[in-house]
Amino acid sequence: MPSPSKSDLLLDAAERAARYVTTERERPVFPSAEAVDRLGSFDFNATLDRPLDPHDVIAMLDEVGGGGAVANTGGRYFGFVTGGVEPVGLAASVLSGAWDQNAALPVMSPVAAHLDALAAGWVIDLLGLPTDAVATFCAGASIANLTAIITARDTLLRRVGWDTATDGLNGAPPIDILASAEIHSSIPKALRLAGLGVGSVQSIPTDRFGRVRPDAISSGVLESDRPTLVVLQAGNVNTGHSDPFAPIIDRFDPETSWVHVDGAFGLWANAAPHRRHLLDGVELADSWATDGHKWLNTPYDCGIVAVADPTALSRSMAMNAAYAGADGGRNPMNLGLQMSQGARAIPVWAILATLGRVGVAEAVERCCRHAERFASALDDAGVEVLCPPALNQVLVAFGDDDATDKVIERVQESGDTWMGGTTWQGRRAMRISVSDTSTTDADVERAIDTVLASR
Repeated sequence: MPSPSKSDLLLDAAERAARYVTTERERPVFPSAEAVDRLGSFDFNATLDRPLDPHDVIAMLDEVGGGGAVANTGGRYFGFVTGGVEPVGLAASVLSGAWDQNAALPVMSPVAAHLDALAAGWVIDLLGLPTDAVATFCAGASIANLTAIITARDTLLRRVGWDTATDGLNGAPPIDILASAEIHSSIPKALRLAGLGVGSVQSIPTDRFGRVRPDAISSGVLESDRPTLVVLQAGNVNTGHSDPFAPIIDRFDPETSWVHVDGAFGLWANAAPHRRHLLDGVELADSWATDGHKWLNTPYDCGIVAVADPTALSRSMAMNAAYAGADGGRNPMNLGLQMSQGARAIPVWAILATLGRVGVAEAVERCCRHAERFASALDDAGVEVLCPPALNQVLVAFGDDDATDKVIERVQESGDTWMGGTTWQGRRAMRISVSDTSTTDADVERAIDTVLASR
């Protein structure tokens, strides 16, 4: 029996995918226990010694795998800050997936290179970052944070006469590190991977909203002439509030410091005119990390790192190989950790070309309004709102920690919506993250009813 053609398999998969997305809003938000149990059929229906027909593989993925998928694109998923997916971004990723482009160098894919440069420039513009900054795409905000921190490390040490590319870190001058007490867990991981460690991090106290307190930064740090890395955040992962950038950044000497902003979702507030004031001064930083697959709702994965000084980024990330000579222009492999890389910019370009400046702003504002509705309705019903929402994050509690965890468990078991749990200032809380731009008013009201019925 002849093997099916590539186009036949692609059409089969596309038809099944289309059926999935037409039912995603009616599906349980989280798979049932039975659906999860069925995933075991992957283990024994195919083995390395008993391969399957390709069409049977696609069918199994659809019929078994689809049942075990989380419906985070159906408007009623409010768990982790994952975002949904814009239809045109999904379609563009299917098309670009068929092209199978390697975006490392322009010569490897002229279309990937062209749209990479265009989309990166649009992102800089939308986020209100310096016009001469450079942005590049990578595998999520964790990698974006790591890329920026490595660049900061190399640049700070270069300023005091130390070349990490040649001499490594053994014996290198120390770098003072300051970070918010509420910084995301990806930052300590990035510091470890960059060889800076977390033992010397000075934690800056925060206020009741989770924002860094400028008055809590010691004068000794500010007066020091040692290299200093300052890590702030746009969008606290629990509360959505952002650090006061201008009052903090203005206090540090730009010759001896580097300010990095982790803005996985919160940085997109700069694309919404009515929310932009929450990020005043963020453009004064030296580097920024964000995610396309959060508020822009690109397909996974799509991190973005931006650096004010393009030369600093390329110095840290550039590589040379005789067979991969760069042409002196924009070469993505010299702007990040990866050499081979998918063409992440293609779905980004498709989404931005479709939504435009106004559409992106409306998507951000819509999610923020939904968050405000959650907070207002739950507060009116007697649920404790632990922090007033600033963007798309809502924190609520239902009495003591055990009671809160039981409500979260019942909501998750309902299959009707999904919210996660967290600990905020010593208390267990339900965290409601509105990140899917397809969420409607009706989705929010339905989720509110489910939460209240689960008390």
